[in-house]
Amino acid sequence: MSKETLNIPNMGGSDGVEVIEICVAVGDNIEAEQSVLVLESDKASMEVPAPKGGKVLEILVKEGDTVNEGDDFIVVETEGDSDDASDEQPEESTEEKGAEDKQESSESNSTESDDDDTDEEPEQKDTESKEASSDEELPVSIPDIGTDDEVDLIELCVAVDDTVAEGDSLIVLETDKASMEVPSPAAGKILSINLAEGDKVKKGDLILTLASSGNSEEKSSAKEESKQKSSEQKAEQKSSDSKVPDTTPKPDPDDARDHGTASKSAESARLTAASEASDGVYAGPAVRRMAREFGLDLNKLKGSGPKGRLVKEDLQSYVKKLASGKAESVSSGSGIPAVPDVDFSQFGEVSIEPRTKMAKLTAKNMHRSWLNVPHVSHFDEADITELESFRKEMKAESEKAGVKITPIPFLIKACALALKTNPAFNVSISQDGENVIQKHYYHIGMAVDTPAGLLVPVLKDADKKSVYQIAEETAELAAKAKDRKLKPAEMQGGCFTISSLGGIGGTGFTPIVNTPEVGILGVSKLETKPKWNGSEFVPRQMLPLILSYDHRAINGGDAGRFMTTLTGLLSDIRRMLL
Repeated sequence: MSKETLNIPNMGGSDGVEVIEICVAVGDNIEAEQSVLVLESDKASMEVPAPKGGKVLEILVKEGDTVNEGDDFIVVETEGDSDDASDEQPEESTEEKGAEDKQESSESNSTESDDDDTDEEPEQKDTESKEASSDEELPVSIPDIGTDDEVDLIELCVAVDDTVAEGDSLIVLETDKASMEVPSPAAGKILSINLAEGDKVKKGDLILTLASSGNSEEKSSAKEESKQKSSEQKAEQKSSDSKVPDTTPKPDPDDARDHGTASKSAESARLTAASEASDGVYAGPAVRRMAREFGLDLNKLKGSGPKGRLVKEDLQSYVKKLASGKAESVSSGSGIPAVPDVDFSQFGEVSIEPRTKMAKLTAKNMHRSWLNVPHVSHFDEADITELESFRKEMKAESEKAGVKITPIPFLIKACALALKTNPAFNVSISQDGENVIQKHYYHIGMAVDTPAGLLVPVLKDADKKSVYQIAEETAELAAKAKDRKLKPAEMQGGCFTISSLGGIGGTGFTPIVNTPEVGILGVSKLETKPKWNGSEFVPRQMLPLILSYDHRAINGGDAGRFMTTLTGLLSDIRRMLL
């Protein structure tokens, strides 16, 4: 038996990575290739396997620590290494005799004459066997990137004829969430590249073809060389003592038929150990990382993988249920903790009434808009003293015409003209975010409070109609909304929405943009305020206005200009004739 300190292996060039999970404990008996640590870099999560089996004597790191390549992380007690090495040596010597004859004599004779180097000889001969065999052409494809949609390839990190090591970055992808690097699954030489910068790619697309030395994708030559160098350094440091033979399992050509079974056994042991060290949740680091991004509690999910293991498809299925199934909640969304269900009857008498379909649909639309649109609100006031004076003067005449003139028709007309003057507000953003759809018509939506919920009928071509025509149509649409007689066509095609609480009260509120529109105007209660006219304070009727807009399409300057146009039209209605 002997003690051996294991080191952090090559991590693909990453330094200062964080230890996010320790999969074993002191006293555990571990097998070669069993996961011991889970590290997380800025690129991905990775599991660190034990190069040797044995008993864990000491763990030198803890969760939350940052480590670098070569750092000591665990002390194990190994046994039976010398016997295994001596058993393997004769077979490999016979099998690799032809390869040894072709090798440089200086290295071969040095290896054969030094009895203390018996632990290095099997690895050296195994490497020669791999070199003697023909290089394997390994196609490398886009891995699972958490979405089935196409993403942008923004950078190629390699070129044809480049030599790469396992873990080296090949390409950089950019999704709507973040940029990510795709590492090489094995070491080798780049034979061909099938993609170019700017291409749209998705899971499964061929990136390049790699000439990979060896016959196992799981254990590439870069990984074998890293282990061999580590063993040689340790052997040199302990030359005064008995050397510890390296019994790391090597893929053998004659054992190809048994390799799959052995890999499955090692994988089963690794997964079992990871499961026992994860509070009863059976999931790998990639799944855990995905769960953290979605804000999901893995204890609430049921795994569909082998032995109940959680796989990415389980998380994706659960998120789909949150988005469209019974798990959907107005107060919860992707990555947002759900509001707990409370039994209110414990506090007193309650009654439960089902929500109307209209109320649920409105809530869903408002929730979607709030989550997807970066809202900004612009506050202002319009001096409508003259407008109110004119409206009252026209009251008798309008009644004769059979219409009732309120401030709303003037607001609708002014908003339509303001959209004409400021076309940045008369747009929608395409679903993929790549284009802006400019509208050349001016349809204004009007929010109506009804017993069934909030409805928004749309008045078409408001810029072409007189105030009387607008007053007549708005009254008709409002009556239909309250009687639930609106047709679908009468609630579609809006460019901009007005939501007025002036008849109810309040000094201000911030309305939610009615997507796919990019702006909405909130109107509060008219108030008489003293305003300085240059020589004295005079009473003026001021109308509070709040403009909420989609900051993806509208910036602060656009909003300021829109409100200046709108308040100017309302302050002097003669401008509407120009």
